[in-house]
Amino acid sequence: MNVTATTLPDVLLIEPQVHGDHRGWFVESWQRERYREAGIDADFVQDNQSFSARGILRGLHIQNPHGQGKLVQVIQGEVFDVAVDVRRSSPSFGRWTGAHLSGENKHQLWVPEGFLHGFLVLSDTALFSYKCTDLYHPETQFAVRWDDPDIGIVWPLDEAPKLSAKDREAPLLRDIPAERLPG
Repeated sequence: MNVTATTLPDVLLIEPQVHGDHRGWFVESWQRERYREAGIDADFVQDNQSFSARGILRGLHIQNPHGQGKLVQVIQGEVFDVAVDVRRSSPSFGRWTGAHLSGENKHQLWVPEGFLHGFLVLSDTALFSYKCTDLYHPETQFAVRWDDPDIGIVWPLDEAPKLSAKDREAPLLRDIPAERLPG
């Protein structure tokens, strides 16, 4: 497994080892000790999957309290995946990093607690999977605008993304009360 640091502290790009032959392939997508040695000492309590069509943008989402670390990957298709540091005390507050994740490259992104997370589907469809370190608490989840100019994410868009009402109406980061953000 190859682990690469991103431009944000604690966000890691993981390239699991793929074993393949004429029958297909095998990949170990999680193994506690190996990932712990790579800096991901997480206790996962929930796995989720989502299926989306081209142009769907989900995010930018976070839970606070009940922050969730997420190990994300694409099983089928391709997405542009993004993490944004919104920890108030972080020197990289408001900065983002992104990675292309696909069923073909089998890369994973580790998004720790305290980061907004979102993704844009680039293929016709995408099956997205993620392991979470806390349960889903809808009462603590909120969103930040995907196109917040202060964050400045460069999404690989050809046209306006398809958004949920919640994501379309999400506030800018500067309009979120400081006490609502993680420390």
